[in-house]
Amino acid sequence: MITASAKSVDIMLADGNPLVLSAMSEIFERDARFSLVATSATAEGFLGMAMRVPVSVAVLDWAIPVLGAPRLIEVLREQENAPKIVIYGDGGNDIPLRAMEIGAAGFVARSSAVENLLDTCSEVAQGKMVFPFVDVRKMNQDPISSLSKKEKLILEALATGQTNREISKTIGVSANTVKFHLSNIYEKLSVKNRTQAIAYYFSTGQGQSGKA
Repeated sequence: MITASAKSVDIMLADGNPLVLSAMSEIFERDARFSLVATSATAEGFLGMAMRVPVSVAVLDWAIPVLGAPRLIEVLREQENAPKIVIYGDGGNDIPLRAMEIGAAGFVARSSAVENLLDTCSEVAQGKMVFPFVDVRKMNQDPISSLSKKEKLILEALATGQTNREISKTIGVSANTVKFHLSNIYEKLSVKNRTQAIAYYFSTGQGQSGKA
């Protein structure tokens, strides 16, 4: 599909229930704030589309077959230009908290009003984190745990004094990709530059983890 207007938010929907998926599609297609790009009933189908056609926001069923949302988000975190994820699922059993921990940008309970889903997606597209009340005291407070596997590798290489070019050869990605990941690392660690990132890395004892 082609974006309906310059201001509309490109969105993708994935839900294992075909009735829910059809209903959500109609709802988003009627809202001028959004441009529905694609839908999928499986995690694998969603992942394939997300890698071929980048979108701003994706609504993802927590129990999406076959991978499930946690595994799917883990894979997406390794991709450049991955969509911001809004989890759509049951509100109990600490799912909102788990969704936040694995990197989702928002959560909407299936039992909530339709307008809540639309508004949440709109706010997430603007860069906001939208979750119902969760006890953040239960979350892992170490920001390094929020880094993807590739980001952790880059941070480890950074801590050894490697330049961006050297890191690109070590990790097997382009220098521009290294810059992209470094920007994400700085944001997640709440630091401003590589020196501060390295200092934070060693302050947590990470640099000594391999020593007996």
